[in-house]
Amino acid sequence: MTRPLIDVDNISKIYRLGAVSVPALDQVTLKISAGEMVCIMGKSGSGKSTLLRQLSLIDRPSTGRIELDGQEVTHLAERHRTLLRLSRLGYVFQEYALIPELTAWENVYLPAMMLGEVAPTRYRERARELLDEVGLGQRARHRPRELSGGEQQRVAIARALINGPTIVFADEPTANLDSIAGATVMQTLTRLNRELGVTVVFVSHDPDDGAFASRMVQLSDGRLSKGGES
Repeated sequence: MTRPLIDVDNISKIYRLGAVSVPALDQVTLKISAGEMVCIMGKSGSGKSTLLRQLSLIDRPSTGRIELDGQEVTHLAERHRTLLRLSRLGYVFQEYALIPELTAWENVYLPAMMLGEVAPTRYRERARELLDEVGLGQRARHRPRELSGGEQQRVAIARALINGPTIVFADEPTANLDSIAGATVMQTLTRLNRELGVTVVFVSHDPDDGAFASRMVQLSDGRLSKGGES
C-alpha cells in the first residue's frame, strides 16, 4: 500500500482564551496522497482554515500526530519546521500577503532568497518563468497596488512555487475575488497541479471552488462530517 503524502491522525486544536477553552478541531483523521487536489469544504467557523494551518506547519495541534511524506512533524523544533515550510511547502494566503514595496517579480523570488540554496541568477530566472506560467510575465515589474486582486493572487501562487514545493496549501484563494477572477485562480491551481504534479490542498466555502478538486473533505464544527469525503 502506498504511503500517504499527508497522514493526519486524530488531531485536535484547542485555543485558550483566559479560563475559557475553545475547541477548533476535534479528533480529525485524514490521509492525502501525492498528486491529489483536495478541497476542505465547510461553513465559516467550521475549522477548515485551522486544519490547513496544522497541515502546513504554521500552527501545531493540541493533540494528535501529523506526518508529511513519512516524517513525523508534530513535535519538530521550530527552526526545523521553518526550514521545512520554506523548502517543501508553499502557502497561498487569502489576503495575498504580497509586500507592497516589492515588484511582482521580487515578491515571487523572496522565499528563494530567504532559503539561500540557489544562486540569485537562477532563482530570479525561475521567478520570471513562474510568472509566465501563471500568465503574468508582462506584469513582472508592477507592484501589488498596480495589479488586480486576481493578478495579485496569481503572483502569490507563483511565489508559493518558487522553491519547488511538494505541497501547496491555499486558504480561501478566491474569497476576495469576483467570479471571473476566482475561476482564473482555480484554473491556474488546477493546471499547475496537473502539469507540475504538485499536491494542492485548499479550503473554501464555495461549491464552485470545490468543483475543481479531485476530492472534497467536509468539515463541520471542527469534525470531519460522516460521509464527508467524496
